[in-house]
Amino acid sequence: MTDDNTDLNCADVLDPVRRLRVMAGAVRGARLVERVLPADPADVWAVMSDLEGGFGDFQPDMRTVRVLRVDGERVEALARSRYGMRARLHGVLRPGWCWLQSRFLVVGMAAAAEDGGGTRVALTGGVRVPGRAALVPFGARRELERGMARLAARFPGP
Repeated sequence: MTDDNTDLNCADVLDPVRRLRVMAGAVRGARLVERVLPADPADVWAVMSDLEGGFGDFQPDMRTVRVLRVDGERVEALARSRYGMRARLHGVLRPGWCWLQSRFLVVGMAAAAEDGGGTRVALTGGVRVPGRAALVPFGARRELERGMARLAARFPGP
């Protein structure tokens, strides 16, 4: 006899935004910002998932992101901040979901269709505490909110 739930995984139960809430909740110091944008999820995700283009435009502290390698959903990228720091990011990029991390940086983004229209978007991330599964919380919310505002400005609505 088989259990009907044995084939379920996280992606079947939680939409990308809910999954990001769980991930952010598991990282000490992580902050999460959410907003509903008045645009189609595919249009919003096209900007967010364009790591070398749109992503760098709405993330306030990113100067450039260069994708080094893609293998299915696995991504390796080199990010440079406006303050001169570099990070070699590894992670997953799939429709509606992105989680990238390096030794010192975490980036999490998600987008899902909102009931009634629009797209619910969530951002998390920040600078890692060396040697610990934690993020430095100082200024993280402000940076995430600035990024969300810049993303929202691209989708002003009707």
